[in-house]
Amino acid sequence: MTDRPETTRPFPFDANHPLIVFDGVCVFCSGFVHMVLRLDRKARFRFATAQSPLGESLFRKYGLATDSYETNLALVGGLPYIRLDSFVAVMSELGWPWRAATLLLVLPRPLRDWLYDRVAKNRYALFGRKDACEIPSPELRERFLG
Repeated sequence: MTDRPETTRPFPFDANHPLIVFDGVCVFCSGFVHMVLRLDRKARFRFATAQSPLGESLFRKYGLATDSYETNLALVGGLPYIRLDSFVAVMSELGWPWRAATLLLVLPRPLRDWLYDRVAKNRYALFGRKDACEIPSPELRERFLG
């Protein structure tokens, strides 16, 4: 079983494109998005900050806190993923060799969640925080929603 909230309603956007909803003021989270942008040669992924109206509504829809954004939310293949499962789902979509991240799933869920939560709760202290969400460049603007 994966760490993903339950869903039954359709998405309010094109679900053919995987979507990553992330904390837009978190340096670590934004770094992850920049990495995906570099590795996503087919430009399939779309992005939304958790602070945007779309991001906040998706966090609420899947029962995630909208005051701390301690996880990112990945919608891949019509399914929502959170915590480390979100990272694994995203890396799997990028193909080989990134798909090797699925090896993280051999760790028991309590250990995966504990490790993820330690980093998430300390991300600002460890990596920093921006004063505001980044504005994407004109060539990337169409990939950012919300």
